[in-house]
Amino acid sequence: MGVIKDNFSKIRELCKELILTDKQIEELMRRVIKEINRGLSKETHAEADVKCFITYVQDLPNGKEKGKFLALDLGGTNFRVLLIHLKDENDFEMLSKIYAIPQSIMLGSGTQLFDHIAECLANFMREHAVDSERLPLGFTFSFPLTQLGLTKGILARWTKGFNCSGVVGEDVVQLLKDALARRGDVKIDICAILNDTTGTLMSCAWKNHNCRIGLIVGTGSNACYVERVENCDLFDGPKAGPDIKKHVLINTEWGAFGDDGALDFVRTEYDREIDQHSINPGRQLQEKMISGMYMGELARLAIVKFTKAGLLFGGVGSDILFKRGQFFTKYVSEIESDKPGTYTYCRDVLDELGLEHATDEDCANVRYICECVSSRAAHLVSAGIAALINKMDEPSVTVGVDGSVYRFHPKFHDLMVQKIRQFVKPHISFDLMLSEDGSGRGAALVAAVACRDAQ
Repeated sequence: MGVIKDNFSKIRELCKELILTDKQIEELMRRVIKEINRGLSKETHAEADVKCFITYVQDLPNGKEKGKFLALDLGGTNFRVLLIHLKDENDFEMLSKIYAIPQSIMLGSGTQLFDHIAECLANFMREHAVDSERLPLGFTFSFPLTQLGLTKGILARWTKGFNCSGVVGEDVVQLLKDALARRGDVKIDICAILNDTTGTLMSCAWKNHNCRIGLIVGTGSNACYVERVENCDLFDGPKAGPDIKKHVLINTEWGAFGDDGALDFVRTEYDREIDQHSINPGRQLQEKMISGMYMGELARLAIVKFTKAGLLFGGVGSDILFKRGQFFTKYVSEIESDKPGTYTYCRDVLDELGLEHATDEDCANVRYICECVSSRAAHLVSAGIAALINKMDEPSVTVGVDGSVYRFHPKFHDLMVQKIRQFVKPHISFDLMLSEDGSGRGAALVAAVACRDAQ
């Protein structure tokens, strides 16, 4: 019994580096704001890690948007086409279809990619008998973009396995328009291009007019928020005059926070190992500490270290456990879903990993490791969100959230609410709202708001 208790306390001691202190969180908040201000400033934008791209979205939904709108949602190996009919504030119809993007097109020419998208869009409009109507369209394009206006976005670089030639440095809205013109069989007004965080914010703002922040915690992590135009050096729309809009949405691209070393004081050997073996070493360092793409692997690295030190599983691991990428992030959520003192899901996971010899003590320790990794992720996100809420200094703010980690981890929401409350100014109230289908409906809503303004 003494050895088991000793292992338990040794593991807790070794996991301390995965737990953020309140002092560290305060320091993180300071550093995040400093980096956001660097991204907003003309002088420092070029070398800032957190780019704070201007989205040119200046109006949020007010619930009066009506009509039929199309949305395109491209952010990975599949893309979606949506037809959304807004009737009134809580009544809408949504039809959508998912189309695959074959590997050959992901690595082919930009012309092939946009011709494929245009063909799927035309087929979808025919299927739903709207091919004779001229409809507004919002385009969610979840790759890093430099926006030069609401309908002009220059691709900065491909990510997520895409490498289509002739697109980087080009306006993707124009490439889509060209592809539709080559067909000539459907008429569409592209009203806006945006990324998935903006879509999440817009989608939540339609139902809740206090929504001022959009957050993604899924495969990746990013946030956008409402900023005062006067703080945005790079905004080249009108800034003064009686009818001038005072705010604009900022896409922070905060996954890259820490690329300059700002996170080194809280990074661990596990973070460094993940970064070294990633496809983009030295880049997106905050994302690698938070997101679903890496969370399972962070837990695995700690479990492997403690197994090899003889603190877990009697020092006997398994081939699967020792193989990179085989401890999935969903395992973290499953293990933490067990009721206290029970290990049903935990044992299922360990059995899948070939660790049938695990004791109850091993299960308790594995669970503790998972909790340290997921709590740290929730607290890092909370530090950023609390910093943004304090920066905006509105009396009440809703944060629209989407992404698989936030959606499926049993405690992520509660961990965030508790930590944000601790660090937000006492006079500010806030809540977190799960976005339903943010990136698709949000794109249609950006188009709808643009049409509302044009009228």
